[in-house]
Amino acid sequence: MNWLAVRVRPSASPDAALAALFQLGSEGVHETDVELVTHFPGDADSATIISAVMAADPAAQVTASLVPAVDWSEEWKRGVGAHDLGALSIVPPWLADGRDPAHTIVIEPEMAFGTGEHQTTRGVVRLLPRVVRRGDRVADLGAGSAVLAIAAAKLGAAHVTAIELDHDAIANAEENVARNGVSDRVTVIEGDAALLLPFIAPVRVVLANIISSVLVVLLPTIAASLAVDGAAVLSGILVEEREAMRQVLDAGGWLVIEDDVEGIWWSAHIARR
Repeated sequence: MNWLAVRVRPSASPDAALAALFQLGSEGVHETDVELVTHFPGDADSATIISAVMAADPAAQVTASLVPAVDWSEEWKRGVGAHDLGALSIVPPWLADGRDPAHTIVIEPEMAFGTGEHQTTRGVVRLLPRVVRRGDRVADLGAGSAVLAIAAAKLGAAHVTAIELDHDAIANAEENVARNGVSDRVTVIEGDAALLLPFIAPVRVVLANIISSVLVVLLPTIAASLAVDGAAVLSGILVEEREAMRQVLDAGGWLVIEDDVEGIWWSAHIARR
């Protein structure tokens, strides 16, 4: 049978378009730097699908085309690559052979957020070597796949608490932690980061790859949970939001030590004044 391939270039955040695709019956969406890709049965009404996605995100670009049936359980892997990000690399399991485990983070791409395919993840990993010190206690808020928690452990952190609210992401996070040989240093906890962070404080580093509106709410809790010489790495901030976020940080007594920009996303290493 044929399949209907649907490709969506969201206007900004992909959340609205993603929600529309799942409501239409998509059983899985592959997210790249610039687009969302999914498939429906070949007899699906392409006009209805395009209309629904456009209603959710009017500025999105949506295309639909029939493609021949293939073994998608293997084919989708062609769109997932290895990402060399300075001190560390993020790779899927099928590309991990021959790489140095000490500098390689192996992530099984599943529904949990956090593979090397997303620019926000890459931005944090590029900043981390100048943030994490050997022996640090670290908190990863909204840990998703636990990729950032694993990165911190491989850079020498003594213990990382990976906090994730989404129950469906927990198993993937725990599997990734075990796969990377850092189970002795990374603990995955299911729950609300805003409520749990104070209970594991003080930590020297907080990692938070979350949308900017949530980051703004979390900043006072992060500040109160850091050790005296602590630092945080924030991501999930659109470049167009950068100046507004800088103003929030300045008003809250934070300094931007270093930043990273890739595509439409801004990541920042921050510390208290």
